[in-house]
Amino acid sequence: MNGRELSAPSCTVETPTLAHVAALAGVSPATASRVINGTARVSPRARSRVEEAVQRLGYVRHRAAPADRRSGSIAAVVCEDDARVFTDQFFARLFSGVRRELGDERELVVLIVGRSGRWGTVAEYLRGGRADGVLLISAHGAPAMALRQTGVPVLLAGRPLWTTPLPYVDADNRGGARTAVDYLLKCGRQTIGTIAGPPDRAVGVDRLAGYRAAVGDAGLPTSGLITYGDLHQASGEHAMNRLLDRRPDIDAVLCASDQMAVGALRALRRTGRRVPDDVAVVGFDDSPIAGRVRPRLTTVRRPIEDMGVRMARELLGRIAGDAPVGQGVVLNTKLIIRDSA
Repeated sequence: MNGRELSAPSCTVETPTLAHVAALAGVSPATASRVINGTARVSPRARSRVEEAVQRLGYVRHRAAPADRRSGSIAAVVCEDDARVFTDQFFARLFSGVRRELGDERELVVLIVGRSGRWGTVAEYLRGGRADGVLLISAHGAPAMALRQTGVPVLLAGRPLWTTPLPYVDADNRGGARTAVDYLLKCGRQTIGTIAGPPDRAVGVDRLAGYRAAVGDAGLPTSGLITYGDLHQASGEHAMNRLLDRRPDIDAVLCASDQMAVGALRALRRTGRRVPDDVAVVGFDDSPIAGRVRPRLTTVRRPIEDMGVRMARELLGRIAGDAPVGQGVVLNTKLIIRDSA
């Protein structure tokens, strides 16, 4: 299979089966089943070919549970390490919105599986009829595909970076970044840098794209003005130091998270730069720390609680069969001006 591309089926498959997936991928039905169910290890090459075949055929494994059976529960499946889930207020705010919309009629079950979690266990839990729908958070393509095969409605938190028919709810990260840069330009800033988020996450990709678009429209160069962090404080401090080394003339920076902005403030303070007189700083998310740090942080507000409300509402609609498949919902962001810019 090395170097061989998947060839299209010789005829149209109206209702693709596991056998069709296996044939297109060039593997046995047993191997295809193991990939889809996540029940055993297979080679990365075989896994990639099966996942591609599933996407091309639009294969969906439906569970055989009675149509009128409802568990009364919604599962939030989080693909993050325990430490981040219990310390990052994003998750608490998101779940608060979800709970608000679910009310007293449905329970919210949170499953933390980690980035390298055993998806077969989660898939079997869902196929057992223990949840009526899934809110999938911080996932990449393979986990989303594995859960989709359970036949349970799945909705993503955030725009996916991979091609998928799954619906999602997100905030306008690109537009929020553009608004922030436009504000800095109106304030007279001319050398605007950014500390972008991880390039394998949609928030990192979209916020960087918004920065590039706004700076490009203004006809300003970006050489030496883009660096990256992991959304946490320490990475923001290190990234700000790199920007100062490359471009000591920098007079503004857009950070892809408030935590990284706090780290940037620390780096600027240690090098004797005044905020906002010498360098303006803008964060992203409007998390609680934005109002506590000094100077108080100008930031782009992402409506996290409202995202949770809308996620629950959209998922309940799909469980009831009332919502179209593949719809993406994007909520507006808002620039909150404080003292740092």
